[in-house]
Amino acid sequence: MAHASDRVEIPGSAREVNHTHARVGDIDQQAEIEVSVYLRAPGSLDWVDQEAGRPPNARRRLTREEWAQTQGAATADIDAVKSFAADADLTVTDVDASRRVVHLRGTVAAMAAAFGATMVGLFEPASGAARYRAREGSLTVPAALEGIVTGVFGLDDRPQARAHLRITPHDAASSYSPVEVAQAYAFPTAASGKGETVGILEMGGGFSTTDLATYFNSLGLSNPSVTAVSVDGGANSPGQDTNADGEVMLDIEVVGAVANDAAIAVYFAPNTDQGFIDALSTAVHDTTNKPSVISISWGQSEDSWSAQARTQMEQIFTEAAGLGVTVTVAAGDNGSTDSVTDGQQHVDFPASAPHALACGGTSLQASNGTISSESVWNDPGDGATGGGVSRQFALPSYQANANVPNNVDSGTPGRGVPDVSGDADPGTGYRILVDGADQTIGGTSAVAPLWAGLIARLNQELGAPVGFVQPRLYTLLGTPAFQDITTGNNGSYSAGPGWDACTGLGSPNGTELASRLPGTAAAS
Repeated sequence: MAHASDRVEIPGSAREVNHTHARVGDIDQQAEIEVSVYLRAPGSLDWVDQEAGRPPNARRRLTREEWAQTQGAATADIDAVKSFAADADLTVTDVDASRRVVHLRGTVAAMAAAFGATMVGLFEPASGAARYRAREGSLTVPAALEGIVTGVFGLDDRPQARAHLRITPHDAASSYSPVEVAQAYAFPTAASGKGETVGILEMGGGFSTTDLATYFNSLGLSNPSVTAVSVDGGANSPGQDTNADGEVMLDIEVVGAVANDAAIAVYFAPNTDQGFIDALSTAVHDTTNKPSVISISWGQSEDSWSAQARTQMEQIFTEAAGLGVTVTVAAGDNGSTDSVTDGQQHVDFPASAPHALACGGTSLQASNGTISSESVWNDPGDGATGGGVSRQFALPSYQANANVPNNVDSGTPGRGVPDVSGDADPGTGYRILVDGADQTIGGTSAVAPLWAGLIARLNQELGAPVGFVQPRLYTLLGTPAFQDITTGNNGSYSAGPGWDACTGLGSPNGTELASRLPGTAAAS
């Protein structure tokens, strides 16, 4: 038997028990579970950021097939994990070299022994809620796997994220179809997303094809191609969770309305860090559907994620950039605290990942395709846009000249959230069909698919995927490519001229973006 000294910690793998959740029992040690073991990359992806400042059609990017050949897991690394699994009485159920992930199956007891996990019991977030396995402390692997294994997910299956939507409980002051929002933001009319695929990540809920057909027919639009993809046993399951169904239908209906000719692939996964990470990795490396843009409307305060989960997600976002895939992410609906009650300000993750396009929220007044006013979304009864300064990620180079303030609590610099914004106020929300009922829905959950649809149209119009677009977008600060939002606040951060931690660069003028992204940004 190996001694403790023969083992090493997996960096960032420590987890803590959530003491606000009730311990409701012991874990069945003989129950079988499956974990995802992620492996190191063969080399640096620094070239991704170096290329990002170039016009989209002049960048170096890899196809998914080229990626598998040059950036996949080394055979020796995979073999080392297989050998470890055999010694630990675990079964290898799947190996995906291009995603650099190995799936292992075994009993809780065997898995805990293999990874040095301290399993502490079954917990329940609230009475009647789904129970989950919890662990605490760090994970370890044999010293021979040091540096090879970068993350292990699935031992702890606590709920990880929440949907960032707000269903209007009353008559909205104004409401719009997604088509009307796209018109207000001058989405380029020569493009409809044709030839593009938009991936959508969902941690629950489902869609009804009948509802989709009814909805798009009501808008006078064709019914887009929508494909459900199962990840880790997740499935399209409408009717079981109304709130999650609202998220799924909002995402699909916004994307399908503003980029009607784009195909849509919806990746369903369990709401755990393992499910979230596996869904993102699956979508990014999907050689069947090949999404050029991915929309994520789920998240949670960055402090609620383990460091290994944040690192793994950001690694996958960087891989997306290398493949020319843009990932739009909702910035949260709970203002600058992100609903954390410790008296501090928090940003939402994965929006705070530097290679994610973080999408904040505004309150929009528009008619006949013309904006009359736009301010920060902040309604004490209906939520407020997330935004602020990360304490987990450093200030990225593309924000170096954006005058991102220091974090108001720590006084330290960090990645500013969001990058961009769009209509999110449920009082000026989107008219959506969910489970056979008309609803008005807002939240930054609507902004991520809105921007995903815009990106699909830009990709078609430019003839090349914009991919990791932030470095290009930040050169357009102060140009007509954005409506600069200068009024309102989200709690501890206020809007003002230029970038701010409520609405980022502002809301889009899609036609101006299409004309300015290919060339050198000139202030005007």
